[in-house]
Amino acid sequence: MPSGPVVEKQAPTEARPDLELQSWRCLVFYLCFYGFMAQMRPGESFITPYLLGPSKNFTQEQVTNEIMPVLSYSYMLVLVPIFLLTDYLRYKPVLLLQGLSYVSVWLLLLLGRSVLHMQLMEFFYSVTMAARIAYSSYIFSLVRPARYQRMAGLSRAAVLLGVFTSSVLGQLLVTAGGVSFTTLNYVSLAFLTFSLLLALFLKRPKRSLFFNRGAPLHAASPSELGPMRPGPAPPRELPAARGDNVLARMLRELGASLRRPQLRLWSLWWVFNSAGYYLIVYYVHILWNVVRPATDSARVYNGAADAASTLLGAMTSFAAGFLKIRWALWSKLVIAGITAAQAGLVFLLFSSYSIWPCYAAFVLFRGFYQFLVPIATFQIASSLSKELCALVFGVNTFFATILKTVITLIVSDKRGLGLVVHSQFQVYFLYFLVLSVLYLLGAVLDGLRHFQRGHQPLPLAQELRSPLEEKAAQGLSLKDGDLSGPQPSALPPHPEDSAWAPGLASQGQSQPAPAQPALLPRPRGPLGS
Repeated sequence: MPSGPVVEKQAPTEARPDLELQSWRCLVFYLCFYGFMAQMRPGESFITPYLLGPSKNFTQEQVTNEIMPVLSYSYMLVLVPIFLLTDYLRYKPVLLLQGLSYVSVWLLLLLGRSVLHMQLMEFFYSVTMAARIAYSSYIFSLVRPARYQRMAGLSRAAVLLGVFTSSVLGQLLVTAGGVSFTTLNYVSLAFLTFSLLLALFLKRPKRSLFFNRGAPLHAASPSELGPMRPGPAPPRELPAARGDNVLARMLRELGASLRRPQLRLWSLWWVFNSAGYYLIVYYVHILWNVVRPATDSARVYNGAADAASTLLGAMTSFAAGFLKIRWALWSKLVIAGITAAQAGLVFLLFSSYSIWPCYAAFVLFRGFYQFLVPIATFQIASSLSKELCALVFGVNTFFATILKTVITLIVSDKRGLGLVVHSQFQVYFLYFLVLSVLYLLGAVLDGLRHFQRGHQPLPLAQELRSPLEEKAAQGLSLKDGDLSGPQPSALPPHPEDSAWAPGLASQGQSQPAPAQPALLPRPRGPLGS
């Protein structure tokens, strides 16, 4: 039997897990509450009718061809600097910057009178969009790797609930309460000020993904002391003393990863389809105002459409987690079918003269896109370390932003074609139609190659698999004496790699996938939120 002093020494050790669990629950609750409150912007769905209405009295040409294009330009400029600053400053300062930018957006909306004021408002909004990476990355920096998947699901649920609640609240205040758009914006400003105060009390991590990997151990919490990628470090990672830059190494690994066909395919989908998706989301509120001018605010149902699209997007994202098909063979066909459906919905958007088909088309369009997002997330990230995954999603988002900016400059900006909104949607329809044809041609070629092989299984290199599956396949190959099989891209992974699922779990899935730090911001209003 242990003596009294020994028992006294053991008691704190036994109590420590309970204290850590209690601390983790408090942290999760606060982070989710903050994520929920940061989405409470009930006036966001009605910003376009507010700008075009008597309160501001801007013309449709000013909003379409002078104000809105600034969002794409400024987002492209601030995306990379904020991506790097988020990691270097360890998240919290960028979250505070996001809160201050949100407050600046609504102050300019309420007090600004000129086109220049509204363009400055769009610049601050682009900062808030780029800064969303801070929350996506921050929530995983303070918990143990084993809790990543649960944390991803909870935080994503909080964000989606906040978006849905905000849209419903805005619609109820306008339709049932008869609240003016100006008053609704004051309500949004109050919510955003409160969320900024919440950000002041967030804990600042001691470590981050790239720049702050070597923080003093005594300064970091126990959950931060685990390796950034659980398991042994890859042998090709050079010591810091030899001066090998982390980002340079990641770029080299990225170049090697692009040899995987599935990684290339889904990265291209991410770039081209997300660029078209955001263009639709940015300008659809202007289109709705053309179809039904907002002469009576009580009959404007933008908030209901945004709420329905958010709910359907969450449902389709969750359903995608249960889809089991042979992706190396059927990916292009699935993408082609969904992209063709999106093209048809865009055609319905600009050809309909009734607002209700426009609302329905947008809800379905957004649901189709959200269905493919978690699939693309897992297909891209299933065999990458989370550091490399962060870089891949960041690069994809950056190229999508460049493409979106080029299209905006040519189609929307008054220095380009300066098309009216209906003509813009005709261009976007052709854009999605061409993409669907290209994907279909690729699927047909893949099918012909498959039948020429006599239905033989696809080569191992064509299947994008997780590191655990790759290691197991290699072990079987070596056991059978086949030394010519494909080699794994990294050292044997730690079992906790399967717990890293912020990207996929954030969409309500049960399979692991990494987070999207640069990630696709999911707009829901005319500003791109």
